[in-house]
Amino acid sequence: MPSLHSPIQFGSVSAPNRIFMAPLTRCRADADHVPTDIMVEHYAQRASGGLLIAEATMAMEGNSSFWMEPGIYSAAQVAGWKKVTDAVHAKGGRIFLQIWHGGRACHPLLNNGVQPVAPSAIPITGDEVHTPEGKKPYVEPRALRDDELPGIVAGFKKAAENAKAAGFDGVEVHGANGYLLDEFLRDGANKRSGLYGGSIENRARLLCEVIDAVCSVWGSDRVGVRLSPLNSYNSMIDSDPVTLISTVAAMLNRFNLAYLHVMRGDFFQQQKGDVLTPARANFKGTLIANMGYSADEAEQAIADGKVDAVAFGTPFLANPDLPARFKAKAPLNAPDVATFYTPGPKGYTDYPPMAA
Repeated sequence: MPSLHSPIQFGSVSAPNRIFMAPLTRCRADADHVPTDIMVEHYAQRASGGLLIAEATMAMEGNSSFWMEPGIYSAAQVAGWKKVTDAVHAKGGRIFLQIWHGGRACHPLLNNGVQPVAPSAIPITGDEVHTPEGKKPYVEPRALRDDELPGIVAGFKKAAENAKAAGFDGVEVHGANGYLLDEFLRDGANKRSGLYGGSIENRARLLCEVIDAVCSVWGSDRVGVRLSPLNSYNSMIDSDPVTLISTVAAMLNRFNLAYLHVMRGDFFQQQKGDVLTPARANFKGTLIANMGYSADEAEQAIADGKVDAVAFGTPFLANPDLPARFKAKAPLNAPDVATFYTPGPKGYTDYPPMAA
């Protein structure tokens, strides 16, 4: 019977355990979105995870949502990420890069005054974005034209090529959390007509085109996809998240992906429901679950066959040796929330390892 600590094969990747590290934006890149040496240390510290999924990384220039997040569109960024992958591999780890377009979560103050883009001209409400001028409200995005979408797909393909050059073991396409691909997927943000709006199949068209392009670079056995059908972060909602995940999970089978990574809940508890059961029923490959798992619950979910692995976010953030702590049933460090998005080592590389 599989457990958290048993090996797993997903696609063409073999991992020694099923304790994955979820992608975690930490804003430690430099002003040119180049990964820094402190990021090298951070990821290397966590290399014992079955798979590290690196943070949301800009697939193409001009789509910043967090100010100091990394990119993968310049030679300097590729070189910076190569230091990260080399350090993780030297520790025996495996690391995928999450490639991403911020969509309407981008802000002109982060992107040389350029208006953000989205499937429809609907802004994020009730929240603010960090900018060089302090916190600012989100702005209304410009609705993308259909003839602009091939350029988005091409940007993801180039990002996949750059991720390969940077030495990653694969890539995760970010289709979650209210960013561009998720905005197309969910009917609260996508009010389009035509090929990319209306039915779930049409709303998933851009995601599938991106996956096709990325798989042409990597082979589908080194490509994963992340979805968050319930998460209301970034003003997201869908009228029928269970049907959405059921339909999209079935559509993804044609790609023979390395995995599907599903966020099972909502950060803000606005939308509730079981999206893992329909994901498991409809997706025929490796299923990774995420959000709020304890070690015991994750162990039981894997033993029961509900999921194949669990991605841990804040526990991995605060515990670089998380697999060893889980195995020893040792206490966990508490995450320092105040340092999640601040520069420097505090709350990033200074969490103490388990006592010997």
